[in-house]
Amino acid sequence: MAPYRVLVVDDSAFMRKIICDLIKQDSRFTIVATASTGAEALLALKQHKPDAITMDLEMPEMNGLEALRQIMRIQPTPVIMISGISEDGTRETIKALQLGAFDFIRKPSAGVSPQEVGQQLLEKLAVAVLTRSKSAPVMSRPEIVNKSVPLTETEKLTGAKQAESKPSKPEKIARPKIQFKPAERPAAAQPPKLEQPLPRRTTDSFTDIVAVGTSTGGPRALHQLIGDLPAGFPAPVLVVQHMPPRFTRSLAQRLDSLSRLAVVEAEQGQQVEAGHVYIAPGGLHMELMERKNRYYIHLSETPPRSGHRPSVDVLFESLLPYPKLRRHAVIMTGMGSDGAKGMKLLVEQNIPTAIAEAEETCVVFGMPRSAIEAGAATTVLPLHSIGSYLVSAVGRNSSSS
Repeated sequence: MAPYRVLVVDDSAFMRKIICDLIKQDSRFTIVATASTGAEALLALKQHKPDAITMDLEMPEMNGLEALRQIMRIQPTPVIMISGISEDGTRETIKALQLGAFDFIRKPSAGVSPQEVGQQLLEKLAVAVLTRSKSAPVMSRPEIVNKSVPLTETEKLTGAKQAESKPSKPEKIARPKIQFKPAERPAAAQPPKLEQPLPRRTTDSFTDIVAVGTSTGGPRALHQLIGDLPAGFPAPVLVVQHMPPRFTRSLAQRLDSLSRLAVVEAEQGQQVEAGHVYIAPGGLHMELMERKNRYYIHLSETPPRSGHRPSVDVLFESLLPYPKLRRHAVIMTGMGSDGAKGMKLLVEQNIPTAIAEAEETCVVFGMPRSAIEAGAATTVLPLHSIGSYLVSAVGRNSSSS
C-alpha cells in the first residue's frame, strides 16, 4: 500500500522541518508538499490532493482558520491543527474544531517534547486518514451488540488491540433492548449562532441530571448538542471532553457564547444547578458529590483511567450512588472505549437514558461502538437527534412531578 500523503502548512521554516521530520519517522506517511501560508496551502491542496493536512493557526496573508474554511468548502480533507497554548491560540483552536478540523496537537514547548508531539501527531494522522476513506453505514440491526467484531481498519493501522468478544453469559439484569433510530443527516449539522442573548434560568432544585462523554470530534458535537437544549432546561449537564488544560476553558467560553444555557469550566466545590453545563477541566477528573441535599463538583488528580484524565468512566461512576436522581448518560464521537464501563454500570441500575451516537454522524466511532458492544447503550441516535431526545426524556419527568 502506498504511503498516505500529508501536506504540512506552517509559516515557520523551522517548524515545517520539525513536523516533516516527525511524520517521516513513520513509513505509513509521506510528505507530498509544504506551504508557508494559507493561500499556498489551497494551491497545494488542488495540485496534490493530500490525504491529510497539518495546519498552523497563525500565518500571514491567510491564517489557518480562513484556510480551513476554504478547505472544508472546496475539498474537505482531514486537518490537524498545530496549536500554541496562549489564550488566543486555545480560542482559535476551539473555533477550528467547530469549523471541521479533525483534531489538534500542541506545538513542542517547555512542557511538551517533540517526541510527545510526534507520537500524538502520528496517532491522530492514522485515524484521520482512515476516517476519511471509511464509508460509514447506517446501523439498523441491534444484533451488532452480540456479534464478535474483527479488528477495524483503524485498529489495524494504529496498532490498537480490540478485546476478543466472548459469548455472553446469562446476567441477573436483562440486557436492554436497543432502540436504533437512524435519520438523514442534515446538510448543516451545526445550530445557528444566537444573535441575541436569551434569558437563562437556573435552579439548584432538580430531579434529572445529564452526563456526556466525548473525545475526537467532540467540540463540534457538543456545539450541536448543547445548542439544541432550550433555555430553562430542567437538569444540569456534566461533560467530559478529552482535551488538555487551558483548552477546556476556551471550549466552555465558546459554547457559552453559542448556547441558551450557561456553560462553564467546572471548579472545585462548585454547586451544580439545572440550566448549567459543566465542562471537566483538562487534566482533572470530574465527579458529582452530594452534601446536605445539594450537589457539587469534585475535581481530582487521581491517576488517569484508560490513559485519560478527565475520564468519562470516572464521571459516570460518580453518579452511581445517587439513584434518587434520574440519570441520563450520553457517549458521543471519540477514539477508544472510555465511558463504556461506567455506562454499563448505570444501565444495570435501570437509568432511563443511555445514548450512543450513531456511526453515521461520528467523526470517530470508537467510544460509541464500545458502549454498544458492551451492552451499555440502550438507544443509538444520530447527533442531530440527541438533544431533542434528551429534552423529551427530561421533560416527561418534569411535567409529571
